[in-house]
Amino acid sequence: MAQHTPDLPPELRPLSEMPWFKRLAARFFGHGLTRLRAQHRASWLHGQADGFRSGHTAGVDYGYKEGKLEGLEEGRQVLLIRDSRSTEHRPPSVDNHLFDDWRLPLSAELKKRMKADVASLLPAHAQPSVAQWKMIFSDTPSTSVIAGAGAGKSTTLVLRILLLVHYLGFELDSMTVVTFTRESRKDFINKLIELFGLWGRALGQKQARELVRTFHSRILPMVRSLPGFERLQAFENLSQRPPGGDEDVDSNPFDLRINDVQRQQLNACYHRLFTEDERFRELIQPLSRHALQLKELELDHPDVQKRVAVTELAAKRDEELCDVIEDLWFRAGAWPIKGIEPNRQVFEINGSRFHSHGYIPSLDAWVVLGFDPRENPQVCRPNAKLSVRAEWAVKRTLFQAFCRKPLIWIDSYESSKRVLASLAGDASAGPGFDYKVKGELASAPLLDCFVAAAGFIENLGLDVPDAVGRMSFSKDDPDRFFFEALSLFWRAFEDHLLDQKPPVMTYNRMFALFSEHSPENLKLLGDELLRPMSHLMIDEFQDVSPQIVSWIRASLAEIRSRGPAMHVGRGAQRSSLLCVGDDWQSIYGWRGSSPSYFMEFNKEFSSPSTTRVMLSDNYRSNQHIIDAAEHVVRAAPAIPGKKAKASGADRPLQPVNVLERDDQALAERLAEHYRKGDSILMLYRKSSDKSLIEQHIHHVVNVDSSLPYESRRLKQLTYHSAKGLQADAVFLLGDCQHLTSSPYKNQVYRMAGLGKTGDSEPYDSAQKDEILRLAYVGITRAVSHCYWYVEPQDAQAVNMPRASDRVAKDKAFFVDHRPPQKSA
Repeated sequence: MAQHTPDLPPELRPLSEMPWFKRLAARFFGHGLTRLRAQHRASWLHGQADGFRSGHTAGVDYGYKEGKLEGLEEGRQVLLIRDSRSTEHRPPSVDNHLFDDWRLPLSAELKKRMKADVASLLPAHAQPSVAQWKMIFSDTPSTSVIAGAGAGKSTTLVLRILLLVHYLGFELDSMTVVTFTRESRKDFINKLIELFGLWGRALGQKQARELVRTFHSRILPMVRSLPGFERLQAFENLSQRPPGGDEDVDSNPFDLRINDVQRQQLNACYHRLFTEDERFRELIQPLSRHALQLKELELDHPDVQKRVAVTELAAKRDEELCDVIEDLWFRAGAWPIKGIEPNRQVFEINGSRFHSHGYIPSLDAWVVLGFDPRENPQVCRPNAKLSVRAEWAVKRTLFQAFCRKPLIWIDSYESSKRVLASLAGDASAGPGFDYKVKGELASAPLLDCFVAAAGFIENLGLDVPDAVGRMSFSKDDPDRFFFEALSLFWRAFEDHLLDQKPPVMTYNRMFALFSEHSPENLKLLGDELLRPMSHLMIDEFQDVSPQIVSWIRASLAEIRSRGPAMHVGRGAQRSSLLCVGDDWQSIYGWRGSSPSYFMEFNKEFSSPSTTRVMLSDNYRSNQHIIDAAEHVVRAAPAIPGKKAKASGADRPLQPVNVLERDDQALAERLAEHYRKGDSILMLYRKSSDKSLIEQHIHHVVNVDSSLPYESRRLKQLTYHSAKGLQADAVFLLGDCQHLTSSPYKNQVYRMAGLGKTGDSEPYDSAQKDEILRLAYVGITRAVSHCYWYVEPQDAQAVNMPRASDRVAKDKAFFVDHRPPQKSA
């Protein structure tokens, strides 16, 4: 539609441009005049036609002349502009990088000078390889270093620090080296001081400790800088000794043990919540009943199969057995128990009659008294062939397999005190019962279970109450009550800790305060607290958790946002991240760690450019040990292209020997290596195995423990604790096996975005891979000899994967001594 000329008088403008009221009046009067024939329609039409012709001709002529002159001039400019731009609309892209686009100023001359210094100051065997020099001289903002077992990464990392400080003039307070444990921190500090000394730079213990940190010791000063938190203490560091000092913030992130001071805080919060919160009390009751109840046994369990045949015989002697055990409890002053009615009840087991000792009205549960372990195990009933302890064990097995009534089996006089406290509603000493969350290997005190579950959820970067609110369980699953109780308790516990004087906070809460979920909190930090995060070097990066990753990313993003002003007048500019790790040695998934952040490094830490280094030389083990360990772990997803080769001293090839479990034979072979002067690592999976083997190797233990600590050649550790260590001969006791399924961990794994899309059990899948990595860690501790003692497959875990399933009989690097019918 043609538009009107802007300078027309109002009376000649189109009707549609008149105000609404005038438009209405004009239409009304126009229709009226037409009906009255007050206008001559033919004359009007002729006039309109004549006017249109003459006006159109004049208008076209005038418009053409004027338009041509103006259009040509303006058209030149319009055409030139349109030729130089795209017709497509594109908004500017978002820069999500954590780093500026910059390079470390490394000239050819500087590299040559450092290489010459290293050649003259370090011995021949300590000279860096080509790959190690690539790590040292990486000039990009981010660097990932895949360093397999025995790759010599520590010396290389120290040389990287030397480059930054000695050759490039970076200040020590612009960087942080992160190690995971107190022990690894001490070792690295000593190596750093030693190498700096060779270059004529005196580095004191205090300076070195400021530089080499655990994550915990770096986050605590950040929180303490906030108003009101100057004297904040970490819950994990609470102990009997007075707070303060550097060691105070040097806890082991993988140590889950709860000490007495921490337990006092947990119990105090529990007592208050139990007293004040009716819903919390309601939730504790079914947990208490479930925890105290006798656990069921499957009918095909070997103990059930063995003892079901004597059911009738056991029933005949049961009343007498009840009398004997009741007398033992009475003499010990442990019976009767207040809150338990001492009324016997008859139970039918496979058509035979057995008895209980009492009834608990508040729990609607029957009670059977057990044989206290402190009593003489040889005690017998008159004329009985079996001991009371053995008869009691038969009865217990039958009740576990066939009794479906709520039944509490009190095992000891000591445990009866906890039951008594629980029945009396005395919450001042804590819940007074153990609990076993589905998927965990063993039961533990309820509050310990709360701490472990909350720690796992928070390590994944999730909030406990929020995560619990997104979980689901079947109606009768006691874990449903456990996690609702955890949600109430954890919120109350964090408030309880903050109310202490001085205030207390968990490390997970500290990291959450400065994570990507709370970037505004980082704005409150002064430059001096953020500057040490500018140039981060992190060892053992495969064991990092989602919570830590979020804190690192948030810190780097804040440093970049502050720009050059943060580094004015300093040698160290901008920021960088160098991470060293080995996804094959990621063995802390049960605590919430994940190797995915290292495997997907470029995606997780966005950078304009990244250097990737593969350290493939192994300076520790012979090639057979390397190949055997890699053969086991290759079934797990990994960074592609990994293959280690033995370097350094030529060592005779010794295969990994896989043997059936025989503690006496193990002890003899261990003693033989000790006599030869070898260093020895004795690694076990279960603490009970350590006790069993010590009965056979006590002579070696006694001799070795009498020596000065630095001269000792025998160490007994769990597989997990041995990471970073090595020995001439390594003895592995026990298989690496995934034994359970964890419904709650699978749920929170999915919430955290871990695992493969569509995997309904992502945590369990991750654990099946982790058992292979754990075996890899164990085997690669060996320099020359590795002996792996494996138990026969447990009938109860026949479908559960085992690392020893990967032992290959047709490979030279394995020798499988197990009988053929029992081999993997």
